[in-house]
Amino acid sequence: MKIFVNDRAFDLLPGMTVKHALVAAGLLRERGASKKTYDQWGNELGLDGALSEGMKIYVLEAPNSKHLPSPERPRAGRPNSK
Repeated sequence: MKIFVNDRAFDLLPGMTVKHALVAAGLLRERGASKKTYDQWGNELGLDGALSEGMKIYVLEAPNSKHLPSPERPRAGRPNSK
């Protein structure tokens, strides 16, 4: 089956996983704490994820945790009303 990794086509056998696709593309070592694997709709994929014909996956920089919303904190000078 044909799979696309970062817009490059690779032929893999049915039953192979995201990890196999990254190995074929030479990108497995790049995927780590700073990079993650996503499908064409932006969903994060695990290494054991199943592949299907024509699937497009991308190895991209992982979102930086400092851009995530911080938990709600009580303001100074106001009592917590819970």
